[in-house]
Amino acid sequence: QGQLVESGGGLVQAGGSLRLSCAASGRSFSNYAMGWFRQAPGKEREFVGALNWSGDSTYYADSVKGRFTISRDNAKNTVYLQMNSLKPEDTAVYYCAADLLTTAQTMSRRREHNYWGQGTQVTVSS
Repeated sequence: QGQLVESGGGLVQAGGSLRLSCAASGRSFSNYAMGWFRQAPGKEREFVGALNWSGDSTYYADSVKGRFTISRDNAKNTVYLQMNSLKPEDTAVYYCAADLLTTAQTMSRRREHNYWGQGTQVTVSS
C-alpha cells in the first residue's frame, strides 16, 4: 500500500521561493508519473505540473510555467516542486499525486489518481 506525504509548505512573501517535497513510501514509485495540484479556498482543484513516469518530460500549467520546476529523486522515492517568484495567487493547499505509467500531459487531464497526498499549505503574502 503506497502513501504520499507532502512537506515544505509555509508562509512566504511575494517574490520568494519555497520547495515542496513529496515523500513516497510503501512501494516504489519509479514507474509512476508524479504530479502536483493545488486548491485555493472557494476554488476548484487545479493542475500545477507533472513529471512523466520515465522522468524525461514535464508539463506545467501556464500560470506557473517558468517559475515552478518539478524533479524527482528515485533513490529517495521523493518528488520536489521548486517554486520561485511566488505570487499571492499561488496561495493554496498543494497536493502530490501519482499515476502508474502515465505521461505528464495525461495526468494533467485526470480528475482521479492512483495515489494522493494529504496536502501542504502554501501562503504567499503581498
